[in-house]
Amino acid sequence: MGTAELVAGVTFLVVVLILIGPYLLIVARPEAARQKMLRHRIKTGGAAASAVPPRKPGKGLLKDAEQLSVIGPLHRALSGKGPVVVRIRNVVHMSGLKMTPGQVLLGSGCLALLGYILMVRWIPWISLGVTVGVTLGFLPYAILLVLGVRRLRKFEEQFPEAVDLISRALRAGHAFTTGLRMAADELPEPVAAEFKLLHDQQNYGLPMSNALRAFAERVPLIDARFFVTAVLTQREAGGNLAEVLDNLSAVIRERFKIKRQLRVVSAHGRLTGAILGALPPTLGLYLLTTAPEHFAILLEEPAGIRMIVIAAVLQLLGVFLIYKITNVEY
Repeated sequence: MGTAELVAGVTFLVVVLILIGPYLLIVARPEAARQKMLRHRIKTGGAAASAVPPRKPGKGLLKDAEQLSVIGPLHRALSGKGPVVVRIRNVVHMSGLKMTPGQVLLGSGCLALLGYILMVRWIPWISLGVTVGVTLGFLPYAILLVLGVRRLRKFEEQFPEAVDLISRALRAGHAFTTGLRMAADELPEPVAAEFKLLHDQQNYGLPMSNALRAFAERVPLIDARFFVTAVLTQREAGGNLAEVLDNLSAVIRERFKIKRQLRVVSAHGRLTGAILGALPPTLGLYLLTTAPEHFAILLEEPAGIRMIVIAAVLQLLGVFLIYKITNVEY
């Protein structure tokens, strides 16, 4: 067997592992675990509780039930308290997708490796392959960020209704936890899911103050922080919580109106930024497909490839600066 055949065989095996490995880790393994638990329930006549391993003393129920990855070391790494892992967990949670942070990281790693291999085989320059690999590796995270922003906007629109519902429940004589449960049962997604998680956390033994702080950490909105601060202050100092929530609901609605007005005023700037950000790469792809001889020097010479990388970095920097200018804090 010659060297070319050996390289082709190794490349084929690597590509097959890249394609099949994530499926086995992300899809097949969790499905096998669920099927195993289902068979156990059928054999034991529905005794699902016996299939759950006993909890270690000193650990909360929700923490044991939350599985961040099917891979043990990765699960332990993602269970830490560092800012990076906390940010990853919050982004995955706010996206609303039924995925675990471990699946996101594995998918990002596979995309990065695949992009690096394909780019190096097309253009044999390691720096460009690393750049493309890192860009593709951040693609799942960017998609989750976009989905999380959309979900946060829906939550922000529904949040005043949730605050009003809890206030009405308090005026009717119900407890605060009952108001949380009513908000989880009667309101639409995504606000229902967040209040359900808040209610379940305190219901399973987490102190209310810690559950509220976790709620403010999961939902990165200043309105959610206002809500948590108002409730914690009332629990420590006393007072009429229903009246406080009524005032808070009115403030949130006024802030939401101001935000809508700011988005209308900055619409022209955001549209200009989107056009300026999309025009250079679109024009480059058009010329690459219609007149490839213009790009021959850039793709064949190391200096040309460095120019492409520098231009891409400056383009991303310009888009970021335009975003910071048009994204007015309110």
